[in-house]
Amino acid sequence: MPPIQDHPLRYQLTNELHARPFPTMTSPCTVAYLAVKQPREAVHRDRMQDMQHLIQLLDRHGAPHPQPGATHHTAQIGRHMLKWEQHTEFVSYTVYYDGVSARAFDPADFDIFPADWLAEAPGQRITSALIRVVPRAAPAVLKATMHDWFVPESLAVSQVLDDSAVVAGDFRIDPAGHVRFAIFPNADTGSQRVGRVVQRLCEIETYRAMSMLGFSRARGLTPVIGKLDTRLSEMMVEMTGGTKPAEEILTQLLAVSAELEAMAAQSAFRFGATGAYDALVSQRISLLREERHEGFQTFAEFMLRRFEPAMRTVNSTEKRLDTLAIRARRAGELLRTRVDVERSAQNQALLASMDRRADIALRLQHTVEGLSVVAVSYYAISLVSDFLFPLAERYGITKKVLIAAVTLPVIGLVWLGIQRIRKKLH
Repeated sequence: MPPIQDHPLRYQLTNELHARPFPTMTSPCTVAYLAVKQPREAVHRDRMQDMQHLIQLLDRHGAPHPQPGATHHTAQIGRHMLKWEQHTEFVSYTVYYDGVSARAFDPADFDIFPADWLAEAPGQRITSALIRVVPRAAPAVLKATMHDWFVPESLAVSQVLDDSAVVAGDFRIDPAGHVRFAIFPNADTGSQRVGRVVQRLCEIETYRAMSMLGFSRARGLTPVIGKLDTRLSEMMVEMTGGTKPAEEILTQLLAVSAELEAMAAQSAFRFGATGAYDALVSQRISLLREERHEGFQTFAEFMLRRFEPAMRTVNSTEKRLDTLAIRARRAGELLRTRVDVERSAQNQALLASMDRRADIALRLQHTVEGLSVVAVSYYAISLVSDFLFPLAERYGITKKVLIAAVTLPVIGLVWLGIQRIRKKLH
């Protein structure tokens, strides 16, 4: 029998599970990290531009190109290792090499990314970081080193992955424009575990920066939402007070509702992405399996105090925008009902007026019919009298007597004729 056929995407989807392995790094080493995002429509960007920018960097070092359509690539560029990843909204570059510079977090460590190449990037820097990996020293030396490298009031320090390393960072941007992290692995910590810690720190910083885009959007929307909320409340008062025509209020209400719907549509993706990035930050921190070190705040505590309030602001703004849009729609429905009721009353009054006019017209019609009977009878009597007068004169009947004799029968016949015509028309 022929072998069973595989789904055409079976191997591709299975290989995707193993497509982004953690880098292997030994201590000491230096890591330079860069994330680039297009300012607008990053999800729908031309991804070939990302690929071409990567190829320009690879060509400077004669490194092999990635496969067409690839979303990740690892290559040796000089004495550095490069890991490139293409994400939904951004592209990340991770460059690492053995050894550290004499000066901690030397801006020259970032020179692996040439200035002219950075200037041609298809997007803007969303974050960049320098990570210094050095062996773990004695607690007193380690504490003094961290105080020397970082801002003490913002410093977060944790023992991670079952105390296999100590990680530290203050999430501040240094004068060279980079965020600083330090990793102090134990002597027996494997290179894969060191690489995993580095990867987690890069992800935490990137997803934190991407989450804050939602906070910026929420902060910009807050005054606009406040004004629309005030306008909506004023219109609700006018609706109940009846100081303005309902049609005028309805027009204003529809304008507010349309503006709210447009704001919600424009912010839906960013707020949704912010929630996803926020969840990723929490997940990546939890994967570090933090333990407190020497009384310092952990990364989770730092995020709880400095990062979570911003995310709560985003959630609050999103809910407030949705609630305001619902209020506007509900008010519009109530106002439409009021307008419909008022129009129904106007229609009832119009129908009553039409009934009165129809009754008057009917009375006028009856009056005209009476006059018509008289007018027609007058001419009919004249015609009949003229027709019968020669015969009446032979029998000695005067014209006045003849007119008097035919008047009532003629009127009766005319009236009956008109009634018959009315009956046929109805």
